Amino acid sequence: MDLKTFFEENPEVAIAFSGGVDSAYLLYASLKYASRCRAYYVKSEFQPEFELRDAMRLAKELNADLKVLEAHVLKDDNVSGNPQNRCYFCKRQIFSLILKNALADGFNTVLDGTNASDRADDRPGMKALTELKVKSPLRECGLTKNEIRRLSKEAGLFTWDKPAYACLATRIAVNEIITAEKLKNIESAEDYLFSMGYTDFRVRTLDGHARLEIPEDQWMKAAENRTAIYNGLQPYFKTISLDLKPR
Repeated sequence: MDLKTFFEENPEVAIAFSGGVDSAYLLYASLKYASRCRAYYVKSEFQPEFELRDAMRLAKELNADLKVLEAHVLKDDNVSGNPQNRCYFCKRQIFSLILKNALADGFNTVLDGTNASDRADDRPGMKALTELKVKSPLRECGLTKNEIRRLSKEAGLFTWDKPAYACLATRIAVNEIITAEKLKNIESAEDYLFSMGYTDFRVRTLDGHARLEIPEDQWMKAAENRTAIYNGLQPYFKTISLDLKPR
């Protein structure tokens, strides 16, 4: 099956839209092939502000119908408690919210941007998608991450080379309680590193201590900027260290 055929069979769709590479291309394809579609972005404590800005920018560039919803995922102890399968409970909450709004708007089919490169056994949240009958056309059509980037570039989407970005909760060690304050500190720290020109990095935390995961080709720059990095991140963490394992 290709995407054109998929949308011929599913002409009216709601898109779970994060503003990332995959959901951006899915939205583009749905606007091209579906008879009616609407994008739903769920803003929660786990999403940094730049993701919403990217989502709104792309929706504007594509002249897409975008609806922004709010979810308070930390109210669920199964999420804030941060167990190994936290993603399952978070996805259940977020996609249940999208489904509720999509149905109210007249859409019976909800799509997400899971692609053919994503392994189901690595993503607990995929169980929630299956239970809620969310469809993943990029996966069904065999489109890999690299192919989606290539097609996105051909389509002129600015997201084509956007680095992969997991939610802020993934920065906090499993079984450590997640709080809004911890998430805000991580977001502020990563915003600061972005402003310094670093890319494709993570600020991991454990009990208030930060561990920076930076690509190996940026280590020299980090060494040269270590004082500035320390001064910028020190307000948020007890200690700051660099993970020497290549990212």
